[in-house]
Amino acid sequence: MSVNRDELKRMIDQIPDQDAVEVHDFFGYLNLKREREAAQGLDVEQLSTDEGLIRQVGQSREDRQLGRVYDQEAGLDYLRMKVEEFERGQNL
Repeated sequence: MSVNRDELKRMIDQIPDQDAVEVHDFFGYLNLKREREAAQGLDVEQLSTDEGLIRQVGQSREDRQLGRVYDQEAGLDYLRMKVEEFERGQNL
């Protein structure tokens, strides 16, 4: 099906505000539907045997258990510290 985008834009410009809200909601519904369909297409069997992914999940669990999970500010502080350490090493 071919869609004339200019015609579609013209039609949207001419609809009343209340109808525009409904059209906006419908676009949201279409995007959600598309995301659901994409998620259903995941190959769960392949993911369940992916050694790299399994290792990453295990490491993430271990990090959480050992308190190695940072909020935004703590993460930035950690990165600043590492940059400073790196720069000190370069100045030797």
